[in-house]
Order: sequence, then structure tokens, then C-alpha cells
Amino acid sequence: MPQLANPELHIHDADIERLFGPNGQLGSAVSSYRPRHAQIEMAKAIAQAIVGQTTLIAEAGTGTGKTFAYLAPALLWGGKVIVSTGTKNLQDQLFLRDIPAIRLALGAPVSVALLKGRANYLCHFHLERTQQNGRLTSREDVGYLRDISRFIKTTTSGDKAELSQVPETALIWNLVTSTKENCLGSECQYYQDCFVMKARKEAQKADVVVVNHHLFFADVALKDTGIAELLPSANTVIFDEAHQLPDTATLFFGETISTSQILELCRDVLAEGLSHARDGAEWAKIVMPVEKAARDLRLCFPPEQVKLSLPQIAPSSDFFPALETLKEHLSTLLETLEKQAERAETIELCRVRALELSDQLDSWGKEPPKASELAGQECVLWVEAYSSSLQLHRTPLSIAPIFNKQREGNSRAWIFTSATLAVKKDFSHYTAQMGLGEETAMSWPSPFDYAKQGILYIPTGMPEPRSPNYTDAVIDAALPVLIASGGRAFLLCTTLRAVKQSAERLREEFAARNLNFPLFVQGESGRTELLDKFRQAGNGILVGSQSFWEGIDVRGKALSLVVIDKLPFAPPDDPVLSARINAMERQGKNGFVHHQLPEAIINLKQGAGRLIRDETDRGVLMLCDPRILSKPYGARVWQSMPPFSRTRELAVVEEFFRSLKSGDDPA
Repeated sequence: MPQLANPELHIHDADIERLFGPNGQLGSAVSSYRPRHAQIEMAKAIAQAIVGQTTLIAEAGTGTGKTFAYLAPALLWGGKVIVSTGTKNLQDQLFLRDIPAIRLALGAPVSVALLKGRANYLCHFHLERTQQNGRLTSREDVGYLRDISRFIKTTTSGDKAELSQVPETALIWNLVTSTKENCLGSECQYYQDCFVMKARKEAQKADVVVVNHHLFFADVALKDTGIAELLPSANTVIFDEAHQLPDTATLFFGETISTSQILELCRDVLAEGLSHARDGAEWAKIVMPVEKAARDLRLCFPPEQVKLSLPQIAPSSDFFPALETLKEHLSTLLETLEKQAERAETIELCRVRALELSDQLDSWGKEPPKASELAGQECVLWVEAYSSSLQLHRTPLSIAPIFNKQREGNSRAWIFTSATLAVKKDFSHYTAQMGLGEETAMSWPSPFDYAKQGILYIPTGMPEPRSPNYTDAVIDAALPVLIASGGRAFLLCTTLRAVKQSAERLREEFAARNLNFPLFVQGESGRTELLDKFRQAGNGILVGSQSFWEGIDVRGKALSLVVIDKLPFAPPDDPVLSARINAMERQGKNGFVHHQLPEAIINLKQGAGRLIRDETDRGVLMLCDPRILSKPYGARVWQSMPPFSRTRELAVVEEFFRSLKSGDDPA
């Protein structure tokens, strides 16, 4: 059983000083450890919040050593600790490296569990069913299934991350893992051996449980991850990479129905009906109209990707009658499932899924609603069309009241930490989003000497970002810098279209100039594979969009230049953003100043943070967007950036890279 925190125990500043000091336990347990003033001060503030069972919002610049600063006081205090991260990479780093190091330094007999979402664990039942029905479409999947069948006999965790020869993105995983909808629960013949249940039991017993934000909020919204049972006994909840929480929480506190879910249900109904109740109904005839109605709903919109709020869909559109047709056919399917459900547990599961989808569709009225409520909160209804599917979204305009409700109840410490939570040390945007109004917020600077380690370069003569030739202008300005740096660069774009266009231009220029820089482009391989190849190349150029702006750590000379094409403002036609801005303006606020600008600055700080990752890194951050100097709001952006040396002269940048190559310190 987890140890309970001792209410008599106090963590004194002297304890923290001893642990983190020059001759402290951390130094003897971790060979690369060096004391940092900001880390020690941050650890003291977190210790105070943990002992007082209060909330702390803690921004700490890159290199502060955030993970040790929160783990040490949490383990010193004891009790049950939940640590939630934004990425699986950090989740693994904490579990495999950071927590064992702190545990060793403290000599604390602390048990630790890593808990992932159910899609990460093999399911005995679904693997067996897939082996039997042989519905595999490719030879590759047949090989992967063989690997998985061997793996399940030797693994103790069932975690698919342990089976590296089957790619994480392989479609076969969908057939051999469970979802909340198709899990048989305690009725399953393999319940005692279930890897999901084993992982949750381990988490129940552990002192420290490492999860990720998706899992945490999926549980709050869906009650399907096992955290609901963990939370009541937790003394301390720590969110690392906490800047991601507003987006993650919005995703889970909303609702999404997709035509893909409906087509998947139809496939399963047909398979289970024919297997267990062949004589109960003409399954193909009942399923076919639902499939057609789902596809027809997608065809109400143009073939390209589209995002529209419900009021933007014309009342005369085919969408509304097509939605009613889908509801009617799904209702007929549900009637049949209700009659046949007792024939097999799997048919009963299909009935439950059909009922849930039917209820969700019914909340979408025949006419676009003027306002809608979700858990007492105003929300926006909008559609998103992909090449072969349509998603219907219901998204809350603010997650603050819903999240506050989750934090009520037992007294415990809540720690929110990231390198990017504030705009010029002002936390008001973040606290408003999360409903953390009057909670304590503190900031600690990075220990890096940015003025000596790097340069912020803003080129002259750039057109306005809206101009049609803007991406070409970015490449024209970046080419001499890429040549000076010898590659070793990230080109971070704000849109996928800019990624594609930039990659095409760079390929042409490299061929014309006979430049041998390996080019790695988002979408041409998985993120992990691209990063591994980039690191190995030593002189590569990686072109990516949002997924490469954060959570990536490339140290040393392999990354010496980060080029950012423009300030990362969210697209103004985004239905959720538009609705939020309208709501703010009804309250007398300025949507741009109070929402779009702080969001863009926080995102930009994340992108800029890729460049300098430790005390020995040197490099150039090139920001191509002229608005940072030409617009009144530019000063706010400028002042929120790391304090690099600054220049508009290409010659200064070229000299900086010459000094690096010759081995002289450019400082």
C-alpha cells in the first residue's frame, strides 16, 4: 500500500539545500549533476506548496532542472504522487531515469508505476479474435501479427512500446488492443490476465504514478483510465509541460462523433451478427443503409479538408437532411441490436456503442442552435471534414469551470510547471484558461547565458506574411544562413502547406547549388525516425510544423540554427477560436490582445526553446516575420523571448558561424 504523507512532517529549506548543494546527495547519485540556484529556489517553493497542500504555477526556463526540482520534494514528503506529462518521451524519461536517480539520492524505498492508455496494451481477447477471423488486408500485417503472437507469450507488461519491430503506427494495433467501447470488462475470459487491469493494479499500489495529460483528462471525461481510483488517495498532483493542458483538456471535455466510428460499428455489427445470430436478422440489409448515410453525410462538404461552425453551414445545405437520415437508419439498427443483444456479449457491446452514438447524434438538432450548453458551459458546435470522414465536434469555450470542479474535494497539492506559461512574467492568460485565478505563480530564469550562447537574427526586406510569395522569401533569406551554419538546422513552419513548399524549394536550391545537406521533412517518416536520422546526419536540415515546435531535445552541434517562418498565430477561421474571441468581445475584452497574442507568444517561446538545450550549445535563432518590429504588439513578443544578442545583419550571423567552425568561442 502507498505510504501516507505525514502531516507532522515539514520539508525545511535546509533539507533542500543539503540535497541539491555542491556536496549533496544528488551530486553523489548523479554523475552529471551540477547545483543551480534557480533549481534550488524552485524546489523550495514546490516543497512549501506540497507541505501546505496548495497550488503553485511554476515557470522555469530551459536548463533549470524542473524534474528534479519537483520530484525531490514530492518524494521527501511521501504519500501518493501523480506526475502527468505532455509527451510519452518525458513519461519514459521520468520512469526510467529521473525518478530512479532521485530515489537513489534520497535512499527512499519508493515504488513507481507507469500507466498508459488502454490502446498501449495488448488485449488477449482481440488478438485471439484477429487470429481466428483472418481479416488482414496486407502481407505486412500478417508478419506483424506473427510477431505480436510471439510477444504476448513472453511479455509481462503487454506494452506495445516493448515490441519495437512492429511500428507504433501500424494499423494491426487497432485489431489487437481494446477500446472502452469494445472491452468486455469482468465478463472477459482473459480478465485475470488482462494487461490493462494489471497496469491499473500496479498503479493502485505504487507511491508514484507517471501518466500523461491525455490519460489524465480522458479519465476525468470518460472514467476509463484508472485515474479516478488513484486521485482520491493522491497527496500531490504534478503537471509537467503544463502549457499543453488547455488544449488537452478542451479535447476531452468536449465531444466528437465521426463517420469513421459509425462505419467501424457497422463492420463489427455485421461480423458479430453473422457469427452469433445469423438467423436473427438480415444483417447486411440493416447495416448497409447506415454505412451509406454516414458516407453521404461526408459528401455534403467539398473533398478538401474543411472546418465550419454550425452557423456557417447554410440552412439549405444537404447536411441537415443527411444528418436526419443517418439518425433514422442508426435508430433502426439499434432496434435490431436490442432484440439480439442477449445472444452474445459482443452483440450487447455493439448495442451499447450504437446507443451512445445515437444519443450523441440526437444532441445535434435539425437546425443550427444559437447557443448550446455542455456541463453548464457555453460551447461551440462545428464540423471537420477529412478526405474520407466527417467529425462532429461539441467543444466548450472555456475549460476553467469544468477543471475547477475536478480540483474540488480532497485537499492536495497541485503543481503546474513548464518553461512557457507566462508572457513577460504575466501568468494571467494561463490562469484564466485553467481557472487558476488567484493561485500563486512564480518564475525562475534559465541558467543559460543566452547573450553569449546565441543570436536572434531578424532579416531585413521581408514581405508581409500574407503575401503570396512569403514562403519563397523565407527560403531566400534562410539559404545563406543555412550555408553558413553547414546545415544543422530546424526550419519550423506554422502550416503544413509551408512545410511542403519549403521542402520543394530547398530540394531545388540544393540541386542547383550542389549542396549536400540531408533534408528531413515532416510527413515523409514518423517523428522519432526523422529525429534519429537528423541527429545521425550531423549536418541535416529538418522541416516541420507544430509537432516539432516542442518536446524535442537535440543537444550539441547537430542543431545550431532554428529558423521560424512566422509568428505562430492560430488560423483566424478556426471555429473554436472564432467562438472564443466572440465570447471575449461580448465581455468587453479584446480577443487579439487577451487570447491570440499570448497564445502565439507561448508557442513561439516553445519553438525558440529548441535551440539552446545546455550550457555548451551555441546557435542562431532566425525569426523571419517582420511584424515583430513593425507592429505595436511586436515589443511584447520581443520582450518575451530569451535574451539573445540581437542583429539584423547577415554578416554578423556568418561571422558567428565562422567562429564556431574555427573553434573560437564567438562570445
